[in-house]
Amino acid sequence: MKKIFDKMKTKKFKNVVYWTCAVLLIGWVVFRFTAIGAENSRAVFNTARYSADEGAPVFATSVHKESGVLKEPIAVKNNTALVSTYRVDKLKAGQRVGKGKIISVSKDVDLNTGMHIVRTSGVDDGLQYAEFETVGFFVPLYAVNDGIVMIDDNGIATPRDVKIIRQDVDKALVDGLQDGDVVILSKISAGDKVQIIK
Repeated sequence: MKKIFDKMKTKKFKNVVYWTCAVLLIGWVVFRFTAIGAENSRAVFNTARYSADEGAPVFATSVHKESGVLKEPIAVKNNTALVSTYRVDKLKAGQRVGKGKIISVSKDVDLNTGMHIVRTSGVDDGLQYAEFETVGFFVPLYAVNDGIVMIDDNGIATPRDVKIIRQDVDKALVDGLQDGDVVILSKISAGDKVQIIK
């Protein structure tokens, strides 16, 4: 054992260990640079370069003027619901609610509750949805960001100003779109190249 330790203390042994470590380190660095160069040349694992060259893959939907239904939640008990002033304009007599309908909407605030009273007929107790049916351009609510949607314009993400006319928790009825516009649903910046995922 002493002979082994004595050999390890010699200058020759230290030089062998030093040069072995140096060769291994240089070999590893050369291998990594070669691998990175191969990845870049094939665009493998390089999403930023791929997006810049080919366009970022995005989900999108083509919009057309169509008939749709937006739903406004109301809590009904004994065919009566209380709604805030902010929401009262979204409800009208005759609107369908589940198996029943709304028969009256008070425009005056009830002094006891501070809310507007909505009377229904044939509606089960619990959380229900008043349906608002209309014709227009519907997009998912998350696609609208500060009054702007992104449109695919020949492979380029282009901002379009829209106005939300009415919305529910999932979708929005908007003004400012045209038949056939392709609305980008993925998060993307204006001016980015895009590639629509079929």
